[in-house]
Amino acid sequence: MSNDVMPAPEAEIFGKTLRRIREAREPKLTQDALAHAAGLTTNFYSDIERGQKVPSLTTVLRLALALNIPPGDLLADFPPATLRRLFRR
Repeated sequence: MSNDVMPAPEAEIFGKTLRRIREAREPKLTQDALAHAAGLTTNFYSDIERGQKVPSLTTVLRLALALNIPPGDLLADFPPATLRRLFRR
């Protein structure tokens, strides 16, 4: 992957939220275990957590199902003020 491409800010926020939720689980889930449960490769999952990839809606839904949480929990760090800041026109 080229280092010339800046990660999307929304990918970084989503990745941090996903990591926080995964690490708070009891029993703790590894990246590999969650990736497998969501039907993702470990490398792709790792890229999402590091903010290098923006997940599709399908991927967000698969992650929510694997974590047994509402999909909105994965988007909790995107209140309207954050969205306005991210997507100013």
